[in-house]
Amino acid sequence: MAYDLDHLTGFATTVQELGMQRLYMGQSVLVETHQAFAYLAGKGIRIPTGTSVTLTPLRHPLEAAVQARSLALLTGAETVAGFSTGDPGFVAALRGEPYKSPRTAIAEYLSVMRRLLDGETVEFQGEYFSVDENLLHVPHPRVSLGIGVLRSGMAFTAGQVADVAITLLTPADYLKDQIIPALHKGAASYERPAPRVTAIVPCAVRRPGRDPRQLAFAAHELHLSGEHYASMLRGAGLDVDAADPWAGAGSLVDGGVFQYGTPDEVAEQLERYAEAGVTEIALTCAGVLLTEGMEAALADVRDIVDAVRARTPRMSVSF
Repeated sequence: MAYDLDHLTGFATTVQELGMQRLYMGQSVLVETHQAFAYLAGKGIRIPTGTSVTLTPLRHPLEAAVQARSLALLTGAETVAGFSTGDPGFVAALRGEPYKSPRTAIAEYLSVMRRLLDGETVEFQGEYFSVDENLLHVPHPRVSLGIGVLRSGMAFTAGQVADVAITLLTPADYLKDQIIPALHKGAASYERPAPRVTAIVPCAVRRPGRDPRQLAFAAHELHLSGEHYASMLRGAGLDVDAADPWAGAGSLVDGGVFQYGTPDEVAEQLERYAEAGVTEIALTCAGVLLTEGMEAALADVRDIVDAVRARTPRMSVSF
């Protein structure tokens, strides 16, 4: 979660200096995500941005369209507005009950947003969202709409309505065999192009004194403690139990989900994602950040990006 603005500035400056594709940030309830990106633009760091992901129960799709378009205007660059419905308990805490069908909810949400961003007056009454409104037209860079995807069902829905499918902790073979085919099937059912695929990949450079399991645990204890992620990882062939996130962290390392090694070894492992059909790789060195600090994390990012570009110059890399 963004709250240390010096860290945020350091991340953004690194993206700018290395010419990376964009800076991603997830939902924050400390310094709100869109405001954090606006802060960077106000400092003169106008880089492409992406939300990976914000949560639909927190705002109406019209408000979400305004926020996303605002970032495109402030940065002068394409914005990826990625969304997830969130944990059912969180949804129930805000709505009084969870979404009976998260796939229907996210499809309605993105469909309304796209029509508003395209300048339509939207008259829509759905199962979860309704709107009878339009947005004042103003030219702006593209806003690409994304969905957080872990399983083939949501991937099918993303194929129908999204511009980008955003994944986290998804093994490359799982993406190739299950997620990307479902994206294409969903897109074909609506006779539209398949979404791009952004894989958020946890990684770290092998350095003296580091324990990769500890790094994976520091970054992803909450994910590994959630059955949503644990069941996805089991479906991908990893031995993960939400009741034992420490063992799960070991499985991330052993299963090649947490990329660890020399910069060239990490770059080689990342090539598997490109070969699987991923169009953008977003590096996350959160484990190093949380255990060793910002400079150590940024050093890893720089070394990995240099190695990736030496091996695969056309690979699209974000942070």
